[in-house]
Amino acid sequence: MRITIKYLIAKIHLASHALAAPWRSTVTKRQTESMVQPRGVSPAAGHWRAACGIKDVHRMPYFTRLILFLFCLTALVESRKPKRKRWTGQLEMPKPSHLYKKNLDVTKIRKGKPQPLLRVEDHDFSMRPAFGGPAIPVGVDVQVESLDSISEVDMDFTMTLYLRHYWKDERLAFPSKSNKSMTFDGRLVKKIWVPDVFFVHSKRSFTHDTTTDNIMLRVFPDGHVLYSMRITVTAMCNMDFSHFPLDSQTCSLELESYAYTDEDLMLYWKNGDESLKTDEKISLSQFLIQKFHTTSRLAFYSSTGWYNRLYINFTLRRHIFFFLLQTYFPATLMVMLSWVSFWIDRRAVPARVSLGITTVLTMSTIITGVNASMPRVSYIKAVDIYLWVSFVFVFLSVLEYAAVNYLTTVQERKERKLRDKLPCTCGMPQPRGVMLDGSYSDGEVNDLGNYTPENGEKPDKMMVQLTLASERSSPQRKSQRSSYVSMRIDTHAIDKYSRIIFPAAYILFNLIYWSIFS
Repeated sequence: MRITIKYLIAKIHLASHALAAPWRSTVTKRQTESMVQPRGVSPAAGHWRAACGIKDVHRMPYFTRLILFLFCLTALVESRKPKRKRWTGQLEMPKPSHLYKKNLDVTKIRKGKPQPLLRVEDHDFSMRPAFGGPAIPVGVDVQVESLDSISEVDMDFTMTLYLRHYWKDERLAFPSKSNKSMTFDGRLVKKIWVPDVFFVHSKRSFTHDTTTDNIMLRVFPDGHVLYSMRITVTAMCNMDFSHFPLDSQTCSLELESYAYTDEDLMLYWKNGDESLKTDEKISLSQFLIQKFHTTSRLAFYSSTGWYNRLYINFTLRRHIFFFLLQTYFPATLMVMLSWVSFWIDRRAVPARVSLGITTVLTMSTIITGVNASMPRVSYIKAVDIYLWVSFVFVFLSVLEYAAVNYLTTVQERKERKLRDKLPCTCGMPQPRGVMLDGSYSDGEVNDLGNYTPENGEKPDKMMVQLTLASERSSPQRKSQRSSYVSMRIDTHAIDKYSRIIFPAAYILFNLIYWSIFS
């Protein structure tokens, strides 16, 4: 009985040391074997007596040893509770139970030879799937993220999009009970076969690589593959500027396999017109996006054969308000400003000449500024028609004044010759020129001398002799002292007609222009 109690006390002593104080020195295997031996007094019992302050357990009464056993059992239970470490002050938490264990990680390498799910090394992926059989179908869909810019000078556009391919490769099939797919980044793309799709008529393109390569590969258990990339491409767009800036442009982005003909690879839109999706926030400063749609056709190369080609077509209509403010409205104002010279006195040569030259130079500046931002096309644009017709109107206003000035000079020469042929008016005061504008009263005008030119022509300038009395209170002296005043009407007949013809002709031109090009 004593040996049994000693043996139990030794076992309790070892359990308390292993759970309550793991930092203490562990009991060696030899000590453990010696403790569990029922013969004699074990070293563990001696250590227990030294630690508890008990000299001899054999001499203790049976009841006392039972109490000691219960005390040690209570100490063992208390030692399993969390305690604070002396040097850190932190609680010692118990180990988590089996309820909190995570699911089995299938990516961990188990003991023995690993068995990867995708056996990439067991196949030759330099060949297309089902090599030697029918053409492999590759579905394509595109999501346009942004339409960055449209350049009229370079005749190209820049677009950022998500390009996705769908095909089936049985070499990538893997067993799966949950039927879940596996997703990979761009590192696996270099090891397997992917379609070699490129952009036809592309000038520049790149795959985004911030913060990593924007490439995603998703493999399903039955071998279906989804391959997605984020690409920015700058492609050529053949634009027609015959109606610029009242034009609409249709551009297209073309996709095609570079190496595989239609006998090896068949490109198609996965969901028809639904394969092309656009962001609702796409907008451009100069264009309104009217429509996106998809088409497909075959392309033939004489050296290699027929290829499937996919088209992303979009139609753009240019905003006209910017050009109304920057081009059409200033040009119209310059034409209207040139008409002001028709109301200026024809004798004011500096005013009319400077006004005509200023409007001509301003129109030249507007034409140069518009052409600087446009490609040098060999045909006439709609804006060129408007600007050059406006320039012609401004230039004709300058020529109109040149004609008026020339005819006035010729008329003055004829009048000078006629005055020389008139009888001598010696002793009489010379007539002076007064503007006849209808503001003179009957009391001021006493006598009008009618003047009829030769050949029955009606001149634009009429010489009228006015006899002004030096003393209006005495009518007898009016015949003795009189003076002759020359009255002239300085408005030429050409100016009168130009005031009506020029605005009417320009309004008619605008009606025809906007009805054709708008």
